[in-house]
Amino acid sequence: MFPIDIWLAYTLASVLIVLAPGPDIVLSIARGLSQGRLAAVLSGLGAGTGILFHTVAAAYGLALVIQTSAMAFLAIKLVGAAYLIWLGTRALLYRNLVTFAPAARRPLHAIYLTGLMSNVLNPKIGLFVLAFIPQFVSAERGPVEVQMMTYGAWLAVIAVVGLSIIGGFASALSNWLLRRPLVVAGINIGAGLTFVTTGLSAAAIKPN
Repeated sequence: MFPIDIWLAYTLASVLIVLAPGPDIVLSIARGLSQGRLAAVLSGLGAGTGILFHTVAAAYGLALVIQTSAMAFLAIKLVGAAYLIWLGTRALLYRNLVTFAPAARRPLHAIYLTGLMSNVLNPKIGLFVLAFIPQFVSAERGPVEVQMMTYGAWLAVIAVVGLSIIGGFASALSNWLLRRPLVVAGINIGAGLTFVTTGLSAAAIKPN
């Protein structure tokens, strides 16, 4: 059902996708810088859970319903775009996505939920899963749903591991950044612009 050559090609493509700049990697780095490795892992875990959500949707037809229903697609697109723009705007206004102030540290469950919702509410992720995973699926190799779920779960694992490692490396810089507030402000501005740009891009997506 899963030929080794196809599995390796899928794994390599998935690693490159996880390492590409985007909201997930920005969040993991921000959490690693602010609150250490555990926070980075939880942010990555939230992103991985979001990938599983989109995989289930794609495997069992919800994504297709959203694609073919203009109203459903518009609703999820605008909600997702608004959430990403809200995250970016907060980072730009309050410069608190990366912060070392103890009072500004976020609860661990909130870090997980932010990673989850930034992924679940991003329609670009849903359309990407719908377009990417089927490229490695064949009805001749067994049930399509099983293949979709397996590939999606593997992508989620790669995302969690990759984002956790990147966020963990970022946490090692926290002491250095603690003495450089201007650099921290620049990171918040860059992260905020990334989220706002991603949100605006998501709002411009067309279902077909």
